[in-house]
Amino acid sequence: MSIFKNLLSKTPSPPPASGGNKGTGELGEEVATNFLIARGYRILERNFRCKGGEVDIIARDPGDKSLVFIEVKARRGLSYGVPQLAVTPFKQRQISKAALTWLSKNRLHDTNARFDVIAILLSSDGLHKIEHIVNAFDLAY
Repeated sequence: MSIFKNLLSKTPSPPPASGGNKGTGELGEEVATNFLIARGYRILERNFRCKGGEVDIIARDPGDKSLVFIEVKARRGLSYGVPQLAVTPFKQRQISKAALTWLSKNRLHDTNARFDVIAILLSSDGLHKIEHIVNAFDLAY
């Protein structure tokens, strides 16, 4: 059984980004954004950066209206393992620091929030395998 839930993206795939890891990351973020929008999420910000770290996507959950800080990990193959394994404890601390900075900057300290991971196995045919891991980790600092 595959670690992926074999969820195939029903949204059209954007054109291929430039090659290399940066291109893979950019394409992964586009696919993840389309995936979330198709499921009713409202995207508030993308690629929020601060001194402590970065958050790929900040969105509002359509169900419980929680604020969601989303880390996107995309791979073109499994030679380095499944994408979600790249969200290490160190990376979780960086995302947490950036999330706290964003909450402070936007004066949203008392808002329900969580950390999700979207793992994407990119496919040349545009039918990417996407796993949305809700509440993937707790605040780490």
